[in-house]
This record gives sequence, structure tokens and C-alpha cells, in this order.
Amino acid sequence: MSTESPLKDKMILAVDDEPDVLETLAELLDMCQVITKTRYEDAVVYLNNNSPDLAILDIMGVNGFDLLELCVAKKIDAVMLTAHAFSVESLKKSLDLGASAYLPKEKMADIVSFLEDVVTLEHQENWQRLFKRLGGFLNATFGGDWNKDLIEIGPFIVPE
Repeated sequence: MSTESPLKDKMILAVDDEPDVLETLAELLDMCQVITKTRYEDAVVYLNNNSPDLAILDIMGVNGFDLLELCVAKKIDAVMLTAHAFSVESLKKSLDLGASAYLPKEKMADIVSFLEDVVTLEHQENWQRLFKRLGGFLNATFGGDWNKDLIEIGPFIVPE
């Protein structure tokens, strides 16, 4: 017996300056209605006139942090998806600004399970789950002490 995805029929805004990334997201999220934007200005217009269930935001090229602030103000869960800006600093800034999750593009194939967590779990649990899932990847990318500056952020403690 298969379980229906909690993403079924959700409206998701995906913003990235790379059309191939948007195409991949639309394919991976075929159970959703994915609205794609390649420009910051177009995303702002869309967000000012619509309220998607979720937003997937690139950081570089589309002013992702500014879009994140707009999403948070509108109470739209936002997931940061990035390659070029993948750093401890952008991870911390994403946390500080209220992102629901942060995903390197190298892990984009796992976007469905990450977004399912976002729509089914409390915010704190999203981040704890993210760090648990990506712990090995983050350690390999940033070194074993990458999280020393993130230990006490927001309403929770990042697991060591």
C-alpha cells in the first residue's frame, strides 16, 4: 500500500537563475504545481500577488535572502537551495532569516523527502532532521568543526 505524498497538489514557487535546475525541480516535484521564476523581480511580483504553499529559493543570482525575507513576512515556508553560495555563513544566515530548510544542489535528488519534512514537521524538527541527514556531507564539505558557530541559533540547539 503506497502512502500519498503530503506534497500532492501543493503550490510551490521555485526561483533559480538556472533554467535546468527549475526543470529538474518540476520533474522531481511532479505531484505538485510548480511555478518557476528565473528572475528576482518576477518572483517578487508573484509573491506580492500569490501565496504558494512553499518556496524553493536559490541564493545567488536571484537575491535569495531578500526573497526569503519576503516569504517569512508572508508566512510561506522557504527552502534555500544553493551550490555557489553553499557555506557555513549562508547556512547561518538562512537559519537567522527563518528558512525552513537549506539544501545543497548536490542533494537536490532528495528534495521530495526534504519538502515532505517541511510540510509535516515543526520548524525546529526540520532543521534537526536536516543536520542529521546532511551531517556527513556537511562534515566532508566544511570540516568536522563547521557547526561550532551554529550551536545556539534561534529557538533550538543544533545537534553536535
